Amino acid sequence: MTALPHSRLGSRGGSPTAPDRLLSVLAAFDHDHPALSLTDISRRAGLTLTTTHRLVGALADWGALERDDAGVYHVGLRLWEVAALAPRGVALRQLALPYLEDLYEATHENVQLAVRDGADVVYIEWIAGRSSVGVHIRVGARWPLHATGVGLVLLAHCEPREQEEYCASPLAVFTPYTLAEPAELRRVLAEVRRTGVAVSSRQVTDDALSVAAPVRGPDGKVVAAVSVVVPQADAQVPVLVPAVRLAGLGISRALGWRPER
Repeated sequence: MTALPHSRLGSRGGSPTAPDRLLSVLAAFDHDHPALSLTDISRRAGLTLTTTHRLVGALADWGALERDDAGVYHVGLRLWEVAALAPRGVALRQLALPYLEDLYEATHENVQLAVRDGADVVYIEWIAGRSSVGVHIRVGARWPLHATGVGLVLLAHCEPREQEEYCASPLAVFTPYTLAEPAELRRVLAEVRRTGVAVSSRQVTDDALSVAAPVRGPDGKVVAAVSVVVPQADAQVPVLVPAVRLAGLGISRALGWRPER
């Protein structure tokens, strides 16, 4: 994923505000750019070198950025400490991990836990399986909601207005099998709500299939999704569905959800 332009980080017309510029420095870092020089940060954030130097210095003093001996900057541990407080981040991962491990032991395939952030799905945990299926996933990675099993689950349980807005927006295509037609996407979302699971086949790579199920919070709302990703050629979907559902139910109960309510 590329860094967001500072104009998308909160400014509402006119010049970016001071918080916009500060956030644009942090947004310069991503999985493809975990280490940046001051010049790189300036270029990716769209800021002058002088402004970048001042903001990077402030962030480094606070601990959000760290500078190595070569003068290259990395994300600092202080951000990890703050992120650990997010209920949809580390806290959710800790509760979910035993159930994700059980799902892995039952399948020995790629297991994932994800949450929704706007129009994207964000992966917050991933256990690598033994198969060679192509999975372009790591913790913190983002993909459009419609292109993944976990994303379809999360999108299917959004508010109807949000679903319509998403379906009406341009749908990114990664393979010939990616859902690209709004009418077809609406049909798939209705099927996900009806069956309680999503099956996403060859949407991101042409060799992978995922089965995903919802994770519910104490009030019953879907707060995350769990999935297993297997080679599409020999996927045993009827076998995978109950295993993934059980994992989703277990995590939901750990979060405090009780179906009888």
